[in-house]
Amino acid sequence: MSGGHLGALFQPLELLMIGGAAGGAFLVGNNGKAIKATLKALPTVLKGSQYTKALYMELMALLFEILTKSRKEGLMSIEGDIEEPENSPIFSKYPGVLADHHLIEFMTDYLRLMVSGNMDAFQIENLMDNEIETHHHEGEIPVHCIAKLGDGMPAFGIVAAVMGVVHTMESVGIPPSELGMLIAHALVGTFLGILLAYGFVGPLSSLLEQKLHESTKIYQCVKVTLLASLNGYAPALSIEFGRKVLFSTERPTFIELEEHVKQAKSK
Repeated sequence: MSGGHLGALFQPLELLMIGGAAGGAFLVGNNGKAIKATLKALPTVLKGSQYTKALYMELMALLFEILTKSRKEGLMSIEGDIEEPENSPIFSKYPGVLADHHLIEFMTDYLRLMVSGNMDAFQIENLMDNEIETHHHEGEIPVHCIAKLGDGMPAFGIVAAVMGVVHTMESVGIPPSELGMLIAHALVGTFLGILLAYGFVGPLSSLLEQKLHESTKIYQCVKVTLLASLNGYAPALSIEFGRKVLFSTERPTFIELEEHVKQAKSK
């Protein structure tokens, strides 16, 4: 728009140098676990958040039904549900929650501990905190990998620019118009390195970090709800504890949750 020549910005060799150096540094600087986790996490940046208000309402309706059954019929009555949740008539009513096998495993593991009756609320809370912390640390691996990659992009751009300058210096005998073109091509390396770092790669790591916080919140919701039940609160109050820990953008109102639970129970 300011009268520049877009063709000067198209430098495939400099893109190859920056991208190749970044890719090589990524492979050398991370172990197989980190590489796999990062490659698995990258496609999720193109998808919207799966942790919606509808999913949380479905989760709390499921928890309400499970806790109500255990309160009325005894903890042993839910043993079959938590051993095979995919065949449980209660869990099968909530396909959105059932599709997340990590969440189901987290929930059923602690319900199983509650059924065993050998652990108090403090022990279970400590164990839950440790597992959630482990989940968060594992989720931070792709975030850190992408962030470090972004940090290195400007330096790789300088490497490409220096290579262009070296090429320019060996051509000092050519006409000034051609020499200016070579200098412009060399400077594009620095331009691309900085643009890719702060315009693309850096924001990707920020987005992955936001998605990680969203995925951790649902485990905290389950934790607070189960601990409230373990401390003797009624199912209706237990899910209210869980509702309160949600982000305001996904948190249903008390009336919305109450009506949803009633509808789910009637089905």
